[in-house]
Amino acid sequence: MSKLPHPKDALFEGEKPFPIIPACEHFAGSEKLITKALELQNKLGGLFDITMDCEDGAQTGKEKEHAEMIVRIQNSELNKHNMSGVRIHDYTNAFWKQDVDIIVPGAGNKIAYITIPKPTKASQVEEMITYIQGAAKKAGITREIPIHVLIETHGALADVDKIAALPWMQVVDFGLMDFISGHHGAIPASCMKSPGQFDHELLRRAKASCVAAALAHGVIPAHNVTLDLKNQYQTYKDAKRAHDEFGFLRMWSIYPTQIQAILDAMAPDYSEVQTSAAILVKAQDAEWGPIQHDGDLHDRATYRYFWEVLQKAKLTGIAIPEEAAKRFF
Repeated sequence: MSKLPHPKDALFEGEKPFPIIPACEHFAGSEKLITKALELQNKLGGLFDITMDCEDGAQTGKEKEHAEMIVRIQNSELNKHNMSGVRIHDYTNAFWKQDVDIIVPGAGNKIAYITIPKPTKASQVEEMITYIQGAAKKAGITREIPIHVLIETHGALADVDKIAALPWMQVVDFGLMDFISGHHGAIPASCMKSPGQFDHELLRRAKASCVAAALAHGVIPAHNVTLDLKNQYQTYKDAKRAHDEFGFLRMWSIYPTQIQAILDAMAPDYSEVQTSAAILVKAQDAEWGPIQHDGDLHDRATYRYFWEVLQKAKLTGIAIPEEAAKRFF
C-alpha cells in the first residue's frame, strides 16, 4: 500500500499545485498580541496563520526595533509551526526596505510569507518582490518566500490581474476599509459592515475581480476583516458569504474569537470529506487510473479536486476517515 504513488506526486506532474494554506489569517501587531496568538496557534495545533504586523503594529520611531522583535519571535521556540508571516510597510513608506533588510536575513527560512500593503500599481509590487528576492539571495536563502498583496486602492484593483501573475505570489488580499476611504463618500461608511460590504455594487465588483484574478493565476483570494469583533456569528456569516457567493478561500481575523468562526465557515462539508476520502483510496488502489464510485466515473481531473478537499479538511481540523488519513497524511 505504501508503495503506491501519493496524490501530491501522482496528480500534479509538471504542474504547480494550487496553494493549500489555512483559511484564517490572524493579524497581531504588538509583542504581547503576537505571543498570545502563537500560544493559541500551538494550542489548536496550527490551524491558522498569524501575520506579524510591521505596518500598523510598529510605534512611530521604533520601526527598526519592531522588525527586530519580529525576527526574535520568529526564531523562538514559541513559533513551533512556522505558520507566521510578516506585513511590511507600504511602497511609499521609507521603512519598507529596512523591514526587508532585517526580516529576510533574520528569519527568511522561517517566515510563512511577506505581505505587501497599499500598492497603487503592479510595478510597485514587482519592485518590492525583486528587492525581497535580492535580499534572500544575498542572505543565502534558496526557498521562495510566498508573497501576499493587499488590493486596497483603485490602481491596485485596475492592475490586479498583473499583480496576481507576479513571481512568488501566494495570496491576493482584499482590503475593505482603505478601499472604501478611497471612494471619497461614494461608498457610505455603513458598507464597512454587512450587508453593505457584500451588496454595494462597487464592492461586489472589486471583490469578484480580486477572486477571479487570483484563481486564474493559481493564487488564494483572501477576504477582509469583520469589524464586529466579539460577535462570532457575524464573523461566521461574513466568512460563509465571502466563501459561498464570491469564492474567497481565506479571511482575516483581528480578534481571537473570530478565528474558529472563520475556520468553521470556510471548512469543506463533512460529507464531501467522506466522499473525497473514499474516492481517493479507490483511485490510489487503481494507481490513479479511472474508477467508478456510486455510479459516477472519476479520473485525475476529479481526483485533484478531492485531494484539495482532503488537504483543506486537514487544515481546518475536520476528521478524515482513518484509511485515508493513514495513506495520505
